[in-house]
Amino acid sequence: QVQLGESGGGLVQAGGSLRLSCAFSGRTFSSYVMGWFRQAPGKEREFVAAINSSGGRTRYVDSVKGRFTISRDNAKTTVYLQMNNLKPEDTAVYSCAARWGNAWGDSVTRMHDYAYWGQGTQVTVSS
Repeated sequence: QVQLGESGGGLVQAGGSLRLSCAFSGRTFSSYVMGWFRQAPGKEREFVAAINSSGGRTRYVDSVKGRFTISRDNAKTTVYLQMNNLKPEDTAVYSCAARWGNAWGDSVTRMHDYAYWGQGTQVTVSS
């Protein structure tokens, strides 16, 4: 069974940076598309970023393009989300998710296409 565990969240001032990590275990990491999603208070969970199994393809929601970078280290079975120039509207619980296979396209933005989820880590950006 796949297990995911996020770390790296915290409180940061607007304009600051954080790097989230998501440790993967239980299956072959390099066989999974990995995604980051977030949920702000009172809002639905939304897609943030995704990366394919080799790390050669990425996708972002428009609101984080140019500020966030998703990456993965298949040797360490970890996916990262580097978040720069953080804004108060980035405040949310961030969760990583895993989807078996290497299919790409709009489906990587859909949370229901991911079978495995971490517990989430809180990111709070103060103004």
